[in-house]
Amino acid sequence: MASYSWSYSSLDLFQQCPHKYYRLKVKKDIREPLSEHLVYGLDVHKAAEDFIKDGTVVPEKFAFLVPILEKLKEYEGEKLCEYRMGLTKNLEPCGFFDKGVWWRGVADLIILNGNSAKIIDYKTGKSAKHADTKQLEILSLAVFKHFPQVKRVKGGLLFVVSNEFVKGDFETDQSHVYWQRWLTGTAQLEKAFEVDVWNPRPNFTCKKWCPVKDCTHNGR
Repeated sequence: MASYSWSYSSLDLFQQCPHKYYRLKVKKDIREPLSEHLVYGLDVHKAAEDFIKDGTVVPEKFAFLVPILEKLKEYEGEKLCEYRMGLTKNLEPCGFFDKGVWWRGVADLIILNGNSAKIIDYKTGKSAKHADTKQLEILSLAVFKHFPQVKRVKGGLLFVVSNEFVKGDFETDQSHVYWQRWLTGTAQLEKAFEVDVWNPRPNFTCKKWCPVKDCTHNGR
């Protein structure tokens, strides 16, 4: 069986459609083009990182971020921007590019303060209506491993355009409960690698957004 690593987004992609995952992440014969929305999101993340880490002036087009970022900067604690973390399959902390890395994740902002931490994930969507805190959960599990002094994480999805904040709080003594959900999902991914079967799964992206144009379910 081929070795693999995963992230929140790649596992979500696999669960959405194994065939799409295979073409983009395994065979890699298709590349998903950068959308205007994705480029905008990357620029927002860069502006936030530069301001909090170095005090760099926020570009005029993102001036609406300044009050939000100033508030984050006021929080006590060590601030880690765009912080990369890895875990081995034995759930031990490792480097993002280490040979034995099994899971990878990047936290937009971690604020360490004694035995507690904050994790902020910037979102540029127009609404928090379909917000999913699972990303905060897996990042929190990694923080518990990389910073064992941390016993509690207060996380938040910060929708900078719609000015909404979706909270998610996590305790290290509940890690075994959180991990069970993730290990179920990764077991399915591992099985797909083992048997090398990647069946398409029709979903909401088929008709408008899926780049796998030769799939029978693609509506384009």
